[in-house]
Amino acid sequence: MKWIRERDALIAQTLAFVQSVSGKKDDVRQRDTAAAAPVLAAEIVSVQAVAVAFEPSQADPLPPIAPPQPLPVPPPRLAGDFRSEMQTRIANFRKHQERFEREREEYCAATLTKLRAAISDAAPHPPAQK
Repeated sequence: MKWIRERDALIAQTLAFVQSVSGKKDDVRQRDTAAAAPVLAAEIVSVQAVAVAFEPSQADPLPPIAPPQPLPVPPPRLAGDFRSEMQTRIANFRKHQERFEREREEYCAATLTKLRAAISDAAPHPPAQK
């Protein structure tokens, strides 16, 4: 169960990092003598928002920021609009399929013409020797 050891090591490293950043030490117990797996203790710390008063200097006046404008809402689709769009798409698909079928038939006819010409131009076989 190597992954359990790796997970526990990662948790311990993460807690050590958090403690080094927050300035707290010695809150993590490495091993409990009764348990085989390490037991980790974590303290839940609440974060409070700090309000900072900011007074812009007179030398660098910032231009006022305009409030964001709402995005335009597209007009609702009408039932007739959707129907006409679907009919247009279906008609285009049918044209596409008809073109494929026509090209296949032309290719087949050309291939059969070449084959028939090759058969008729071939020299007749000599009579079989007995």
